[in-house]
Amino acid sequence: MMNSSESPGGARTGEPSGEPSGEPTAGGTTAGGTAAGEPAPRRGRRSGNSGAREQILAVARRRFLAEGYHAVTLRSVAAEAGVDLALVSYYYGSKKGLFGAALALTGNPAVLLAGALDGELETFPERALRLLLGVWDAPDSAGPLRAMIGGSALDPAVAQLVGEVVQREMVDLVAARLGGADARRRACLFGTQLAGLIMARYVLRLQPLAALPADEIARSYLPLLRQALWGRPGGPGGPGAPGGRRAGGARA
Repeated sequence: MMNSSESPGGARTGEPSGEPSGEPTAGGTTAGGTAAGEPAPRRGRRSGNSGAREQILAVARRRFLAEGYHAVTLRSVAAEAGVDLALVSYYYGSKKGLFGAALALTGNPAVLLAGALDGELETFPERALRLLLGVWDAPDSAGPLRAMIGGSALDPAVAQLVGEVVQREMVDLVAARLGGADARRRACLFGTQLAGLIMARYVLRLQPLAALPADEIARSYLPLLRQALWGRPGGPGGPGAPGGRRAGGARA
């Protein structure tokens, strides 16, 4: 059974290695079939404590950049890295988690946005905005994010990869949560508002926007985000909203 505990430094313990335990059986042999006292032969794929994490990230980084986000699977990364698929899932959870780790994103916007979609739809814009502001305001997570944006401007392969991730793991997720015939257009407009804010505040550092506190930015931007999602600066229901009803068919 997999142990999900973590050490104080953040590394997980009890990784699944797929190797025999080497403990003696009733017949005097180990579980691997050798006599007691003899070392069991190593078999199966690489264990979790033999540099597998670094190898997984190296393979994932190269394949994401070479093949794009959609074409890469956790199974194909595991096969090339020579580890069990379960180990990749154990370390990174999902493909977007692996992508964030491969690009050294301490705060992965795709993961944050997926978490923000849980809860009341009416308050989703504020949750998403504050999560993104928080991760960009934190120096340890902002640095890798700026590097990713800078790489997008300099390298077409990085730009294509980032664009694909934003489309599949952000715009598509928001559209699925909204529902409706024009959900994808509204989700894209929502993402454009957030992307413009990020570029102006954290990359271009335009003043006074770059110096404003998060609460003031929220007051200014939340009406714009709601307008993008629902065609009005208020919530998802009521006059002016798509269909005059909450997304998903709930009454206003």
